[in-house]
Parts: sequence; structure tokens; C-alpha cells
Amino acid sequence: MSVRAPVPPPVFATRHSEAALTTFAIAALTAAGADTATAEAATRAMMHASRLGIDSHGIRLLDHYLKALDGGRVAGRPHMVVVRDFGAVATLDAGAAHGARAAFAAMDHALAKAERFGIGAVGIRNSSHFGAAGAYALAAAERGYLGLAFCNSDSLMRLHDGAARFHGTNPIAAAAPVPGSRPWLLDMATSSIPYNRVLLYRSLDWQLPADVASDARGRNTTDPHLVDMLAPLGGAFGFKGAGLAGLVELFSSILTGARLSFDIPPMGGEDMSRARDVGAFVLALKPDAFLEPDAYAAGMARYLDSLRNSQAVEGGEVLAPGDREWREAERRQALGIPVDPQTVDAFQVIAGRYGIAPPA
Repeated sequence: MSVRAPVPPPVFATRHSEAALTTFAIAALTAAGADTATAEAATRAMMHASRLGIDSHGIRLLDHYLKALDGGRVAGRPHMVVVRDFGAVATLDAGAAHGARAAFAAMDHALAKAERFGIGAVGIRNSSHFGAAGAYALAAAERGYLGLAFCNSDSLMRLHDGAARFHGTNPIAAAAPVPGSRPWLLDMATSSIPYNRVLLYRSLDWQLPADVASDARGRNTTDPHLVDMLAPLGGAFGFKGAGLAGLVELFSSILTGARLSFDIPPMGGEDMSRARDVGAFVLALKPDAFLEPDAYAAGMARYLDSLRNSQAVEGGEVLAPGDREWREAERRQALGIPVDPQTVDAFQVIAGRYGIAPPA
């Protein structure tokens, strides 16, 4: 099957306002049995991604989340329990909650500890897919704290020089408040690309970049329809991405008692009745526990000003982590959020299934 090289955003089937997509998602999740906190958390996470241009983890995940709720994989009304609590550290059993419901709750708990101790860390087990990790790190930065968020996932990424799936995409996200400006925001998979981007490119019939994904024999391919596994971040130096994925595994799985990536049932599998026991880890730091607030603000300002004004290659532009996303968020606020063709079709099916109006 031939595929096209990426083309500009107008190839997307349609655009919707954030408000319309939010209303539709909450209505659909509620109709599928989610309680208010779950519907709002899942929607908040999806819209974070769609708003910032991370379409692979945005509103296109709604159909999958509904199937997970309908099948019983995800508990619509989870019973979440803090099973260990030791000073600035805790472990949350999410009770098969939606990953966003668990991660936002865990970050709230970590922030409360950071307010008291200067640092708060919460491990999460018995959770599920939580979308873009940056949503949870950003939740800390928006309240004046530094935030970190990790999560493991089912095996989709080969090891360096490997020819079989081993780690999940195992993202790392970090965010820091910037007084008077948008937060510094880093959100990255430890694979070369996230698997949801492969699925998005299949929907759009776009060709993948070179050396980011492999077929079933571990050979790199640019055809998204042939992809069986992802390459670790780093290309020829993929041992770095594989090592970072292992670091996320340590925090998200081994420290929390959750399943290792290669033991997690696949996200896209047909069995939507079996809980996946995905692990995650969030951390919050209070800047003024380390130094005076004015010193922190001055340091961030000087760092970011120097970074953005450093010399760029001809035709290039130096950006800080998050700059591209905030710029895209402003653009989408004006133009609307683009939705790929498969998701447009899914909206119609969802609307009919639950008896709700599709987004305008």
C-alpha cells in the first residue's frame, strides 16, 4: 500500500471548537457509565493534547476509552485507595480507573505533600492508559510547582538492536512554572514516536519519518500500515532511548508493584474486559522550598531568554520546550481543533450508540 508524505493540516476532515468537543466527550463518557470525576478527567487529558497539537493523544482516543468502559476494562466509578503513605511518598491503587482519573488524583495528592514537605511523590498501580503525560506535569506547574510524570504501557518498542517488542512507549513529562509567562513544558515518549501517531498516520495515509518504526522482523519501515513495533529514541544511538524507557519502567512499575510493560495486555486488543494494571508515577516540587521565589523567577527568566535568543541555524528558530505547543494552542483557539477522518466517522457512531448529538 502506498502512502503520502505529510502535508499541511487542512488535510484533516474538519475542525471543532474546544467547547464543542469537551461537551461531546463528557456526554459520551457519562453515557458509557463514567462518573463525573472520570468523565471530566478523561476529557481534560484528551483536550490538553488536542489543544496543544498532540493529536495522537487527543480527542481521537475517545472511541477507545468508550470501548474500554463498555467492556469493563476501565471502571467507570473506581474505588481508589492510598495503600501506602510515608511522609512525602504514597502509593495509589487506582482500582482500574481511567488513567487520567488516577493521574490527576495522584498529582493532587503529590501537590498536597509538596506544600507540606517541599516534595511529594505518588506511585500509581492498577491504572490504565492516561494519554499525554504532559497533562499531569502541567497540572503541577499551573499551581506554581515543578511537576514530573512517568507511565509505562504495553510492549510496543523494541530494544536497541532488538527485533521484538519489550518496553512500552514509556513517556517522560516535566513542567516548570515561569512567573509571568506560560510554563516550560517537556513531554516526550522514550520511543522515537508514540504508537498513537502511527495510528493517526494510518488514518491520514501519511508516510512516517525514517528510522522511527519497524515491521514484524525489526526492520525499519516508513509505511504505517506495516508497522509492528517502534524504534527507541535516538536512531543509531537508540540505547539511550531504551535506557530511558527502562528508567520509566523502574519508577512506574517496579516501585509501584504494577505490571511490567511486557506483562500488560495490549491497549488495542480485542479483550476489553480485562483490567491492564498499568503503572505511573508523579512528583511535585515546591520551588521556594529550595530558594527564594525572586531567585527562582530570575533564574528561569535568564535561562529562557538566553535559550530563545541563542544563535539558530539559517532558516531555523530556537524554541524552549513547550513554545511550539503554546503557539499551536493559540492557533487552534482561533481556528478550531482539527479532527482526522477516522475520528469524524467514530463521532457519528458514538452519537448514534448513546443517543447524543455529535459535536457541532
